[in-house]
Amino acid sequence: MRQRSLVILTSVLTTGALTLTACGSRDDSGDKGGDSGSGTTLTIGVDAPLSGENSTTGLGIQYGAQIAVDDANKNNWVPGVKFKLKALDDKAQPATGQSNATSIVGDKTAVGAVGPLNSGVAQTMQQVFASANMVQISPANTNPELTQGKNWQTDKKRPYKTYFRTATTDELQGSFAAGYAYNGLKKKKAFVVDDKQTYGAGLAKIFAEQYKKYGGKVVATDHVNTGDKDFGSLVTKIKNSGADLLYYGGQYDESALITKQLKDTGVKIPLFGGDGMFASTYIEAAGKASEGDLATAIGVPADTLPAAKQFIQTYKDKGYKGDYGAYGAYAYDAATAIIKAVKAAADANGGKVPTDINDLRSKVVDGVQKSDFEGITGKVSFDQYGDTTNKQLTVYQVEKGAWKDVETGTADLK
Repeated sequence: MRQRSLVILTSVLTTGALTLTACGSRDDSGDKGGDSGSGTTLTIGVDAPLSGENSTTGLGIQYGAQIAVDDANKNNWVPGVKFKLKALDDKAQPATGQSNATSIVGDKTAVGAVGPLNSGVAQTMQQVFASANMVQISPANTNPELTQGKNWQTDKKRPYKTYFRTATTDELQGSFAAGYAYNGLKKKKAFVVDDKQTYGAGLAKIFAEQYKKYGGKVVATDHVNTGDKDFGSLVTKIKNSGADLLYYGGQYDESALITKQLKDTGVKIPLFGGDGMFASTYIEAAGKASEGDLATAIGVPADTLPAAKQFIQTYKDKGYKGDYGAYGAYAYDAATAIIKAVKAAADANGGKVPTDINDLRSKVVDGVQKSDFEGITGKVSFDQYGDTTNKQLTVYQVEKGAWKDVETGTADLK
């Protein structure tokens, strides 16, 4: 959501200096900030798919961050500063995400960004934010390369000091799923499919590797294209393979159709996927065919966290679209980390936010790296790669038309 000024808000930007005056402001949610006489308005960008494919989870990211901004303004987290959100739709397209990143860094009131949802989109955005020395925190990206480099399995090297995430990686998610599939579900033969995208292909590869280490057999692998609707050929291959489990690396759009078409042929094996599948839309699209299917997701169920109770209630009371369940709370904590870093910069500057936007952005990057606070998803802190130190994961299964958590823990890498 974009915020609107209740009264005139003037921004004067000269040689990188930031001078803003305001007489109170009002955001789209209707929360009114206090009248501080004069103050600073700072922007937090959000990039996610807000329309089309993946928009259910993308909107959860947008509104999760919006609630954090509203809370910061309402409770005066940074005295003299009001925050606003600049939400941009990347439509799950890497080129659009890169353009959005350019738009955010070009806004001289912007101090950081939350997002994106898709790891493939993140790859096009990282350099843009790094060049502007602006912090970027994704609540959803899980591809290990983003924080640990292309050779992460043998030689971890952080590519960008400005990139962080509150989501744990596919290395852990894929292994957690493999362990549960083999030991929890007692499935010994898996057919593995991916959507050829950075996230899906990476997750499927890690699952297959770890599943074999547990003792399972990958009977076959295959690939689909995003946007495909007819999976008849794939279904035939799965049916003839003798697999007792289908693992899918990708998003809910295709997986919902695959499980429906598979079950329609009489093949009743469960489809197991990653957090890209964990959305109410998957169940709505697949209908009864989704019963018994599974997905891993980062962290523990938000509705089991006492600290997230008010967040969930606010999300529902506001009537926000999308699904907060997958990444909404992690977007809240990502935005909060940025806001707390701004406060740290102000505290170190005699209680005043640095007026040079480039200096402020640099200090926010440093502040986020030093994050150490209790968020609504648990402790928020980052390691030397920018990865979250919160490694918990949950397996969910569709029971009676709803996702139900069936296993929570941390991954045991084989």
